Amino acid sequence: MTHEKSNSQAKPVGIWIRVSTEDQAKGESPEHHEKRARYYAESKGWNVLEVYHLEAVSGKSVKDHPEAQRMITHIQSGHITGLIFSKLARLARNTKELLEFADIFQAEGADLISLQESIDTSTAAGRFFYTVIAAMAQWEREEISDRVAASVPIRAKLGKPLGGAAPFGYQWVDRKLVPDPKEAPVRKHLYELFLKEHRKKTVARLLNNAGYRTRNGSKFSDTTVDRLLRDPSARGLRRANYTKSLGEGKKWVIKPEKDWVLSEIEPIVSEELWDQCNRILDEQRAQRKPPAKKTVHLFSGLVYCETCGTKMPVPSKSSNYYCRKCRNKIGIADLEFIFQEQLKAFFLSPEEIAKNLSHADQTIKAKEELLATLMKESAQIREEMDKIMRLYLDGTMPQEAVGRHYRPLEERFKQLENQIPELQGEIDFLKIQYLSSDEIVSEATNLYSQWPNLEPEDKRRIVETITERISISGQDISIHLSYIPQSLNSSALATQPHGCVAILDVRLRAKKPVSKAYPSSLKTIGDHIRKRRLDLKLTQKQAAKQLGVDEASVWNWETGRTEPLVRQIPAVISFLGYDPFVSDGKSLADELRRYRVKHGLTQKELARQIGIDPATLSRIQKGGHKSFKSVISKVVSFIDSGAARNPKSTS
Repeated sequence: MTHEKSNSQAKPVGIWIRVSTEDQAKGESPEHHEKRARYYAESKGWNVLEVYHLEAVSGKSVKDHPEAQRMITHIQSGHITGLIFSKLARLARNTKELLEFADIFQAEGADLISLQESIDTSTAAGRFFYTVIAAMAQWEREEISDRVAASVPIRAKLGKPLGGAAPFGYQWVDRKLVPDPKEAPVRKHLYELFLKEHRKKTVARLLNNAGYRTRNGSKFSDTTVDRLLRDPSARGLRRANYTKSLGEGKKWVIKPEKDWVLSEIEPIVSEELWDQCNRILDEQRAQRKPPAKKTVHLFSGLVYCETCGTKMPVPSKSSNYYCRKCRNKIGIADLEFIFQEQLKAFFLSPEEIAKNLSHADQTIKAKEELLATLMKESAQIREEMDKIMRLYLDGTMPQEAVGRHYRPLEERFKQLENQIPELQGEIDFLKIQYLSSDEIVSEATNLYSQWPNLEPEDKRRIVETITERISISGQDISIHLSYIPQSLNSSALATQPHGCVAILDVRLRAKKPVSKAYPSSLKTIGDHIRKRRLDLKLTQKQAAKQLGVDEASVWNWETGRTEPLVRQIPAVISFLGYDPFVSDGKSLADELRRYRVKHGLTQKELARQIGIDPATLSRIQKGGHKSFKSVISKVVSFIDSGAARNPKSTS
């Protein structure tokens, strides 16, 4: 039998056997299940290191069983990296325990292989099983969380404790929050120091130098100082039901104020002192520029330059995946569009799907028919053996005749007992591989229609799952997709172990989009900018510098994806050397619109210059408001006056 790996590199796995007394009565012996699992492992080229026996053990709760604990220990230590069992109900009938097992395996990067359900999490489709299991677990946790959360505001409004430690400076006495005689003076001193120093780190240092410590004995930090300053409990107002967790190991966030439950407690500091400190914090926060969120592009880490073989990242403020060595590049939006279109072309073709899956389907069907024949023969032989034994026990058949008739049947039955689980193992292997391929094709078929509606995080996760790499050459793009069934002819099938279909990568090839040429007509502002840039023999980066924007903005304008903002129009007019927004319209609305665009003013800014309400200006620009002659006269005077020629004089 052909193995996927050599013995020294083979994946170490275990076999889980839990067969009830009822199952054994039906002929499903532990040995039968073990053989079936071993043949599957052999088909995969895996090394079976352990067998976990739980014969006649109820599936209601198995996690605390010594064999289950031994298996978990082996998974966590890396002794085995996968567990094979006949079906999910054999692993655990308890849904909660099944979810717990799945969590443990996923956390350790180990695989679950259920032969009956054709689930193998070492395959692409099997990994969807983890996704479903995780969704079930999350749903269960959220159900519990929702029930608990629903009771919190009710308990808070009734004045009942919600559990948890009291805020620093307070203690629980008779189920009520009261100032702590040791901590309250420190909390008050913290406010006084901040009002004087205006620096959280300075306050923390002064408190630590004075020997003060937090409740758990740690030193004060600027984060702790900020939290205590913001907490309104010190001013006598206790907040409840105002935070929620984003999940295990994740941060807590503030709920909307409408969900808060506020109650009065004894204050530690005056309301005036609390307001002064928090006003300082608000002013300091308003002056700080928040850090920019790091962009993770859709194909980051997957795009390679075919010429030199290095990865192509997206440089800062660029709209391209770029190879610094070869100067090879492709637009971010262009690559996503090509990726989506190539998936559509490959997966939405019935011919492609039929060609890639028909061989596996035929092979499985033939082996299932053979299995049914063997099982029928096994049942018939068992009946014959039982019949001979009954005749012997009744005294109808002599002992020498029993041996002559019984032994050949017994020998054939043992052959079938070995052959049936081996064939089942082969079918399990083929089904899992086939369903793996089928599942990916099915998911990819839906992917095209759903792609525009997916969140960036979801797109990124899908790309990582099905994409091996994307190679970019001078004019070509090669997309290597993983876990897709390779189309094999009959001669190739014959070379595969047990006729199985190999799961190999498919390469989708496309042409890079041709750079937009010199515009033949000037239909958009981007056409004007591109024509001017090419006339001046400038790159997009050089043009962006003159326009005072980044390279991505120029690229978006020229490709028609976006248009310049109103405040950017003056720079565009300056770059072009003429006003591309001039229209033939002679109405007051046209004049206002032309003036506003030319000077890069918003409606609000222009209304302020004229001295009218922005809503009024909006109605005038739409052709309305003609009945207010005094307002119209004021607007006309503004347009005709020297202010229109020099708007800065009116600001």
